[in-house]
Parts: sequence; structure tokens; C-alpha cells
Amino acid sequence: MAEKEKRGKKFRKKLLHTYRLVVLNENTFEERFSFKLNRLNVFVFGILSALFLIGITTIIIAFTPLREYIPGYSSTSLKKQATSLQFQADSLRQEVKINQEYISSIRKVLSGDVKTVTFNKDSIVAAAEIEADDVDLHASQRDLALRERVDQEDKYNPLTANTLENFAFSTPVKGTISEGFKPEIKHYAVDVVTVKGAPIKAAADGTVIFAEWTSDTGYVILLKHASNFISVYKHNASLLKTQGELVKAGEVIAIAGNTGNLSTGPHLHFELWMDGVPMNPTNFIDFE
Repeated sequence: MAEKEKRGKKFRKKLLHTYRLVVLNENTFEERFSFKLNRLNVFVFGILSALFLIGITTIIIAFTPLREYIPGYSSTSLKKQATSLQFQADSLRQEVKINQEYISSIRKVLSGDVKTVTFNKDSIVAAAEIEADDVDLHASQRDLALRERVDQEDKYNPLTANTLENFAFSTPVKGTISEGFKPEIKHYAVDVVTVKGAPIKAAADGTVIFAEWTSDTGYVILLKHASNFISVYKHNASLLKTQGELVKAGEVIAIAGNTGNLSTGPHLHFELWMDGVPMNPTNFIDFE
């Protein structure tokens, strides 16, 4: 026990023993300055210096751009750019998905391949489930007065030249109407009986927005016209125009036929829509 205490005292004496560090002029041996040191002071100073260096290095790596030059650390600007590009790519992916779903839905509606809604597949658009007899379509006196005033104001307005009064349709095909426009049974078209192979003509100038085969209505072609009109031609034997083509009034766009599951003979199923509302084609066209 005494030997252990003796060793401890000897260690403390060595640890606290004072030394003098003197800096001399090499030529004159003149003392410039000196320090009193011991082993404990040197040890403590070394530990504090190491901790200080570690702290400074950590701060530089964590909070300054200098860390980009240290191997293993990526650029902050590159990270921001990569994050921004990732968000943009995700947004574009969502937009593409939405557009694909929209196009798929439109294609199903146009082709009559809609299974979740009950409607007449021989029509391009499902009509509202409100019976026409239950709706009062008569205009009120105030509405009539407003219409008359607007008509008088726009009578000589050149900006309103493209009105229904100035919009004319030509006959797509000559023949006998076998079934007329009957919205009460959701038949929003006229069926014109004609000979097989007769030319089907565009009712007005327009753009082909749909031209494909459907199982129920055969070869179908849709034209978009001015004033938000859309004309529909179904049960054709063949189509002469493709989607995106521009056509003139009276230009042959298809050949009459008897295609599709819903067809009972050579005829043209002709629909006319305006702003998504079915119109009676006989109010605009003389088929006889």
C-alpha cells in the first residue's frame, strides 16, 4: 500500500514538475522570451487545441460551401437542382396520367364503350336524366324582352356575323327518314335510309375530330364546325377522312353502309349537337 502511494506521489510530482521553455537569439544567446510549463499544462493545452480544431472542422463541413471540396460530400446547388427536377418530373407524370385518362374517357364515350352509365349507345353523348316534359322551356316575359333588346343591339354588329341565322348546313345524303329525332326515347338523331355505297358528304365546313370503328355503330366520323356545332355520321361502310383533316361543306367523307351491331339496313345515322346539346337535324337540313 505504501509502495502504491509512493508511486502516485512520484507520478504527480512528474506531472506538476515545472519546466522553463526559453527562446534565445542564436547569435548572441540573448533571451527573447520564456514560458513556465509542466506536463499537465501541455497535456491540457493539447486536448483543448484538438477539440478546437475538431469543432472548427465540423462547422466548416456542416455550414459552409467548403464542404463541397471534401470527398464524399455532394454540391448543394446540385442537390437543389435534382430536387427541383424531381418535383417537375412528378408533376409532368401526373399531367400525363390525367391526360391519358381524359383521352381514354373521351374515346370510350365516342365509341359507345361506356359500361358504368346507362344510356343509348347509338348516341354520342348521354343526355341528362331529366325528362323534357318535366322542364318548362318557355321563356319568361323578361327573358323575351332581353332577347329582343340584344338582337336589336347586335343586328348590325360585324363581330356577331357568325350566328345561327348565317350558319347553313347542306344535306349529307339524300334519302327517306325512317326514324326521326325523338329525345323522349333518347334517339338524338335522324336515320336516313339510302342505298349502300352512296356518298356521305360533310354537312358544313369543319375538322374531323373522330374517325374510327365501333362495334355498335360501325364506322363513325365526327366533324366539329363553327358555332360549337358537331355533326355525327354513323353506320358507314368505310371512311374517307382521318382525324385532324379539314373538310369543306359537301365534300365526301364516307360511304354509306350497314355496319355496327345496332344497324338494321343501309342508312345514315346523323346527329347534330351544339354546345353539348342535341339538336333536331331537320330544323337545319332538308333530307328529302
